[in-house]
Amino acid sequence: MLISTMNDLPGYRIDKVHGEVFGLTVRSRHIGSQLGAAFKSLAGGELRGMTKNLEASRWEAVDRLSRAAEALGANAVVAMRFDTTEMGDTWSEVCAYGTACTVTELDG
Repeated sequence: MLISTMNDLPGYRIDKVHGEVFGLTVRSRHIGSQLGAAFKSLAGGELRGMTKNLEASRWEAVDRLSRAAEALGANAVVAMRFDTTEMGDTWSEVCAYGTACTVTELDG
């Protein structure tokens, strides 16, 4: 599955547009991590546990996006974007979305 943040794929022709697809995940950290992050934020610096959680969330959202595109018969997603929303004090929603397409590689 080709996934691009661009609106086209250089070297490929878009043959069919299947429509919008998305992959969504909502995650939370356990209370111990939340407390640790609160203390760390007082001193400054990276919140590694939070970073790891958001990175895992993005990968999971992209995997779900890819499976949704494949279910429509697509072999590519163009104009892929992320949207992240905080839900309450401990939950994060991550959504990957884009346009599912069937593409053909051009002869070069």
